[in-house]
Amino acid sequence: MSPTHRPTDVEQAAQPTGLMDLLGVAAVLLEADGRIDMWSPQAEELFGYSGDEAVGQYAAPLLLDAGARDAAIRLFAEVMETGRDWAGAFPVRHKDGGTRMVEFRNMRLTDNLGDHYALGLATDRTVLRRVERDLALSTRLVTQAPIGLAILDTDLRYLVVNPALASMHGVPESDHVGRAFREVLTGPRFATAESAMRQVLETGVPVVDEQVVGRTFADPENDHAWAVSFYRLEDHHGHTLGIANVVVDVTDRYRAAMKADRAQQRLRLIADGSAGIGTTLELGRTAQELADVLVPGLADMVAVDVLDSVLRTGRTDVGEGPALFRALAVKTAYPTRATQALVPPGHLTAYHADHPAAQCLRTHRPLLITHLKGVDLDRVAADSAAARLLAEAGVHTDMAIPLIARGQVIGVLGLARARNPVPFDEDDLALACELAAVAALSIDNAVLHQHIRRAAETLQRSLLPRLSPRHPGLQVAARYRPAQAFSEVGGDWYDVIPLEGDRTVLTVGDVMGSGIPAATTMGRLRTATSTLANLDLGPDQVLTHLDRITQGLDPYIATCVYGVYDPHRAQLEVASAGHLPPVLLRPGRPPELLDLPTATPLGVGGVPFESTTLALGPGDQLVLYTDGLVETRDDPIDARLGRLLELLSPPHGSTEDMCDRLLEQLRHPADYDDVALLIARAQRLA
Repeated sequence: MSPTHRPTDVEQAAQPTGLMDLLGVAAVLLEADGRIDMWSPQAEELFGYSGDEAVGQYAAPLLLDAGARDAAIRLFAEVMETGRDWAGAFPVRHKDGGTRMVEFRNMRLTDNLGDHYALGLATDRTVLRRVERDLALSTRLVTQAPIGLAILDTDLRYLVVNPALASMHGVPESDHVGRAFREVLTGPRFATAESAMRQVLETGVPVVDEQVVGRTFADPENDHAWAVSFYRLEDHHGHTLGIANVVVDVTDRYRAAMKADRAQQRLRLIADGSAGIGTTLELGRTAQELADVLVPGLADMVAVDVLDSVLRTGRTDVGEGPALFRALAVKTAYPTRATQALVPPGHLTAYHADHPAAQCLRTHRPLLITHLKGVDLDRVAADSAAARLLAEAGVHTDMAIPLIARGQVIGVLGLARARNPVPFDEDDLALACELAAVAALSIDNAVLHQHIRRAAETLQRSLLPRLSPRHPGLQVAARYRPAQAFSEVGGDWYDVIPLEGDRTVLTVGDVMGSGIPAATTMGRLRTATSTLANLDLGPDQVLTHLDRITQGLDPYIATCVYGVYDPHRAQLEVASAGHLPPVLLRPGRPPELLDLPTATPLGVGGVPFESTTLALGPGDQLVLYTDGLVETRDDPIDARLGRLLELLSPPHGSTEDMCDRLLEQLRHPADYDDVALLIARAQRLA
């Protein structure tokens, strides 16, 4: 349309609704004597007579049978005489000979000359009844259906709402009309439904059974779920009228599905806990594994604390005063300042008497706080500053679970939610207790392991010599590293024994096995070695006597390499009992593994030992080691020995530096075997 064009009256008129077309209303104008003066096209369709056939004819003889004709004439005369309207139905004869029931509306009209006419409006009663039934059915469905029904205009403002939907929304029907969809359903999760309705208005493609979850004024504290369907409404001419909204409350189904999902989640957490907690006997890692299982599957924040008395002495007796807890693990599902309110791992704290941890310690029972208020935050926090941090983070629910082993509380597990809006319930408490029971057993085993490890390591180190850094003609360095097995010690040893004539015994051995019994056997063999060394026996003779002693220590066997260095002769006399070959380093030459007669391990018996003599001049170095330095579960021993030679290639630092480098490069902290390492460098006598 051009800018200068002015719309015509026809263009300005509103579009018809199409209802009149649906009813097919016919109009007939009768003169005062009953003759037809005007005949509409709808009348032609309804009665079958054309305008030429009907105009000028008397209406009653043309359309009515004799039985109805007299009654119709009397009613016509009454309308013309009194001017009152009349409505009713008559059986009308169609041009084709059939009869149909037609409903009439008759009224008197007067022209400017004062002459009277009768206007008759007629429609097929069958069509009218059908429309009536449809309207009644629609009305009944809208008002009495248990599902929610609404009609919204193209601006998504409510036009009609049935009682069921008004009840779901918690807003009266009258308060819906004229208000926008998002004015009634204000929650952010209804924005998606609004977007879907606009898409349906635009495309005409309906949305069927789309699930919407949210909260309404009817129940603002709890989530409800609805299956919603949207259909675009159009009139008889295809013009968009608005949108129909059909809503079915599926909250029970939604909650059942959520409950089943939570049950599956709990099963997964239990399975993960059974498989993922206690994979090692390392205390901190075990506590962290518990936290990893619980976050974010069950909680937003988790803290694991253990009684310090349990860690120090293995006993739960905390003595007088508040109990001291040591934090072992802390984890949050997302970065939050609330972490500052939790005791960092490794730190000690004493909780006040009302704190959940202190209550669990006293009662041996878990504590569930579904909804945390201001006072409750002070109760669950270590202090007022921590309470403020928890409040800022939005912490709203809390659980404390005692870690019980051997019938005693050894620690406490704390859980909280902040970003997750759902409070902890009894099911969550039961799940946390089950996982805490698994973790408590693993933590108790880790604590027991820690105490045994300390005792065994103390024993092991007490049995090893305290070396002087210098011996006649030698610079010596040695290291012992315990294994990461249960007892964390084994039967590896080294020794440097001074003899007369400036000679020095260099020996390394390995009792097969681990734990305190292996360490004890090692101590016996080391003592025996020191005694035999002072008898001035050759290496082969010393090993022969040690073999007999080891046979008496059944079921243990051991490997050993024993050498005597004489700085005046610059010679080393050495023998081996099933041990890995020492490495010889000479200036200007690559490292080499000594090819010694290895014989059998000590304790086997029946095989003689043989000594070998080789030159060991100033600057030469001898590296003695046990198999824990080079053996692994996955690599061939030849490859590992090759790696050892690579690391011993020039340039060389001090013997101390060489020990540290070999352990750093070859040994992993989690290796299952212990290591004894001895490096001796020949020097000129002072």
